[in-house]
Amino acid sequence: MAERVFFSSTTGQKLAGILDRPEGEVRGWGVFAHGFTLGKDSPAAARICKGLAAEGIGMLRFDNLGLGDSEGDWGDGSFTHKVSDTVKATEFMAELGLAPDLLVGHSFGGAAVLAAANQVQGLKAVATVAAPSEPSHVEHNYDALVDRVLAEGRAEWLVGGRSLTLKRDFVEDVRRADIKGQIHRLQVPLLVMHSPTDDTVSIDNASAIFKAANHPRNFVSLEGSDHLLVAAGQARRAARIISAWADMYLQGR
Repeated sequence: MAERVFFSSTTGQKLAGILDRPEGEVRGWGVFAHGFTLGKDSPAAARICKGLAAEGIGMLRFDNLGLGDSEGDWGDGSFTHKVSDTVKATEFMAELGLAPDLLVGHSFGGAAVLAAANQVQGLKAVATVAAPSEPSHVEHNYDALVDRVLAEGRAEWLVGGRSLTLKRDFVEDVRRADIKGQIHRLQVPLLVMHSPTDDTVSIDNASAIFKAANHPRNFVSLEGSDHLLVAAGQARRAARIISAWADMYLQGR
């Protein structure tokens, strides 16, 4: 059962979300962070969250600043904002009496949940799907514009049929971000999932995340999957793996 919700971002604008509630017994609750310029309705976000809800784990997925149904200008955001708004999403869930046990992040969102995890009270587990080991990995998406953005402060960027404003603050913030130390300080179990044939974020990134983490940590290879998990069954498979792995950590509920 999907429920539309709204909560305030760290910058004050309203962020739009979907709360995928389990139909039957509830095993736990979680928050999902979507990829770079994607959104809550992207295949990976929607299908993984629906799959987890079908497995008894309710999930909140939401559009980051200026994307989908959320207010604001994407260009005013940054990796730091994405991390902070992921934490805000967990606080919103807690206010609803649905304090999250699990954080799940896809691609750029995977880096965000790794950076946010240590700020979430009561968290029991974190799972990443096709995540970069450094947020600056996203620069390859707009490398042709970087020099102009740094010189002029901003530039229009056409991506996915939309025009977004890429700003100097965003580029500099992504370059400053370093999550290796935060991964090493994780105090909850970590599941790293990645396809060995991912040609957007190479599997070397998964190895770097895994090596930086302490035990308990697990790695699952998503053979045959593409980066966006758009082919039939790929996202649902990821959801089943996350559900089975998280089971022992949710039993305490």
